[in-house]
Amino acid sequence: MSKRILHIVTNVAAYENVNQVTGLWLGELTHAYDEFEKKNYIQDIVSPLGGNSPIEPKSLGRFVADESVLKRKNDPAFMKLLENTKKPSEINWQDYDVIYYTGGHGVMWDFLDNSELQEITKNIYEKDGIVSSVCHGYCGLLNVRLSNGQYLIQGKKLTGFAWCEEVLAGVAKKVPYNAEELAKEHGAHYEKKFIPFAPNVVRDGNLITGQNPFSARITAHAIIEALES
Repeated sequence: MSKRILHIVTNVAAYENVNQVTGLWLGELTHAYDEFEKKNYIQDIVSPLGGNSPIEPKSLGRFVADESVLKRKNDPAFMKLLENTKKPSEINWQDYDVIYYTGGHGVMWDFLDNSELQEITKNIYEKDGIVSSVCHGYCGLLNVRLSNGQYLIQGKKLTGFAWCEEVLAGVAKKVPYNAEELAKEHGAHYEKKFIPFAPNVVRDGNLITGQNPFSARITAHAIIEALES
């Protein structure tokens, strides 16, 4: 049977209390989507509220929008998927082998405390499925608790968008919290590359995380390796 991937994307289109747009960092979805598609995996896209997932304009910039991004952006069928994402209540977690949280700064607001997504994540993890994220997507993992009450990330190695990368991106004073610090507070063994924005993936059992937008493809490769082994 074909493996099934549950992609999680944001509904948030702007920073709170700041005049700045945001949304899904498109490459973090498309790079992984491409790799899973090569394996003929079944893929679904969910957002906290369902419906439209706005795209972060910066992810379409000339220096970051590669062939993968431009192909999907110009594919009406794929864009329709992002305009009509499913709600968490519309899927059955039992159907999925992997949950994959994408990033973009919007997720800092709608991933952190979403109880429906937390329940899905906990269930997939406790049934030996793969829990994964890239960049800010790990905000969706920071507050997930397992059935024993412990944080899912407690005692686990992981990575995600680093605070130094927030500073270099010029948004450290605009984001609602320091995700790297919160991960450490919840017991994670946070790891990052010495050079900011270098591709980086960290695997700890069935927890697979990528550091930044340039880590999506290698994160997908690590997920595939875990599924196929």
